[in-house]
Amino acid sequence: TLAPLTEQYPDITINDAYAISQHLLHKRMSRDNERIVGKKIGVTSKAVQDMLGVYQPDFGFLTDAMQRANGAKIEMQRNLIQPKAEGEIAFHLKENLTGPGVTESDVLAATATIVPCFEIVDSRIADWNIQIQDTIADNASCGLFILGDAAVDPRGLDLPGLKLTVFKNGEVEAEGFGSAVQGNPLTAVAWLANTLGDYGIALKAGEVILSGSLTPFIPVAPGDELHLELAGVGAASCRFV
Repeated sequence: TLAPLTEQYPDITINDAYAISQHLLHKRMSRDNERIVGKKIGVTSKAVQDMLGVYQPDFGFLTDAMQRANGAKIEMQRNLIQPKAEGEIAFHLKENLTGPGVTESDVLAATATIVPCFEIVDSRIADWNIQIQDTIADNASCGLFILGDAAVDPRGLDLPGLKLTVFKNGEVEAEGFGSAVQGNPLTAVAWLANTLGDYGIALKAGEVILSGSLTPFIPVAPGDELHLELAGVGAASCRFV
């Protein structure tokens, strides 16, 4: 782990942090042949924003190397540093979304399906002692992600009212609703499309977009089994070894 960048470089800006994130992403793509398969939104809940002292979300990129199959056995020592799990709603896009001016109805029209999802967040910064610039530079603290097998057309669903329940080792660990993500997950995805538009980046057809956590961070350790249920949509699971 590292000391926080914000301690080493107190003047670091959010734009500096995004530049670091982009540089590291392009290095992974050129060196390891990783390819972008989606994007993620972080810092969407008021609790996390208060913790970091910011009042806007952030974003990171998902590559094929970060995805694990539903039900996967995840080797912590090999893949992760100090992971925590989040339960989310993922959006599979069928059309491009390019900001500015993207609305919630644009997001719904561009979405093929929604999918239950675990995001395994992780941090290179010791003890998660992060400011917003630290997490942005670290690809918005994204480690791995696991999509459930069920995919549902979101039209007609009450997305803010969707309930997500996470079980750890068979016991209820956390619950949340779609409204935890900026009031509506569609709002979060629209924010992402418009923010990325400022950087000349689109959300692309075929990509998966992680819309932000509906639950608090869930600590995980070797031996833990996680299962989530997104009411009326489906489930996802993973096991840590």
